[in-house]
Amino acid sequence: MNRREFIGATVAAGVGGSRFVATAADGTTAAAEALAVKKPVPPKTLPVPDGARFTGMGGAYSAMYTPFFRGGEKAGQLNEEMIERLIEYAVKRGLTGMYLTGSTGEGFLLSLDERKRVYSRAVKAAAGRLKLIAHVGCLSTDDACELARHAAKVGIDWVSSVAPVYFGQNFGAALDHYKTISEATDLPFMVYSVLGRLNPDQAVKFFELKNVHGMKYTGRDYYELGILQRKLPKPAIFFAGADEQVLNGFATGGFSGCIGTTDNQIPRHFVKICELAAQGRFIEARKWQKEVCRLVELVCAEDNESYHKSIMRYIGLDCGDARRPNGTPLSEAEYAAYSARVEALGFIRRNEANLT
Repeated sequence: MNRREFIGATVAAGVGGSRFVATAADGTTAAAEALAVKKPVPPKTLPVPDGARFTGMGGAYSAMYTPFFRGGEKAGQLNEEMIERLIEYAVKRGLTGMYLTGSTGEGFLLSLDERKRVYSRAVKAAAGRLKLIAHVGCLSTDDACELARHAAKVGIDWVSSVAPVYFGQNFGAALDHYKTISEATDLPFMVYSVLGRLNPDQAVKFFELKNVHGMKYTGRDYYELGILQRKLPKPAIFFAGADEQVLNGFATGGFSGCIGTTDNQIPRHFVKICELAAQGRFIEARKWQKEVCRLVELVCAEDNESYHKSIMRYIGLDCGDARRPNGTPLSEAEYAAYSARVEALGFIRRNEANLT
């Protein structure tokens, strides 16, 4: 029996410690060598495609609320100091990154200057600790390009956009819109697919564009998405955007992470779902997904986005009210009543952001 066979037999028999120790010619004991063989570390993030642009991208992202001041002379204005606190909270709770000025971030209700300030402040605060994706979608393609160029200038990692809004409601316009924006910089571009049916034969043409390398899919038809993914001409990364169905999406094996609204309020849940899914522990992940669904149900019960945003105030990160027409300000009585409903969920702590 050679040394390797001897060690294998020793490990298999459970021999070691004070009961039996074999010493090799170089002085190494079989027990010591056996103990030095470490078990593989379970993955904590879902796999990503090969390539530098995808490195470190897997995991949970919050679709960051754009914070506004509440009350006083600055009421309703951009609160840049709160952006820094949101970034710190995201890092503290293990998020991979943040999606800026998207639907949750009320991007279409911000001025171009405000959106540029959000990007700049987020990059400064993150200091390389988070992946930052700037949603630059605008009514005007030219405005979107201006935002994309600013994002690239200040150090954003990826840019993204929804399809044309209000005008250009056809596939040709969408293709031109994405082509123009994605070519405005050298940053990787992420299509934001939200609402409506995904047409794989059309959507695959977006990925033929030079800088298009990903999609935020806020849809629920994973069959159609799978068809699209099989047609892709190059590697691409996909993120699940429907919070209530993140685990469903992960079960298809087609996603590298998630980007959503409630990742802001309960980031630990999404980090945990990503980790468990990466390890194939889907049954354990159900508990976390079920709690996510309970929060989504509460959020969807109110049309006024100020209610949803008020949960950030509840956890200690007051982002103000939503802007009209997305929402109207809440009275203190309305906030107190809604906070009681949040508390009743039983898994969101008041002032969570200020606790260890």
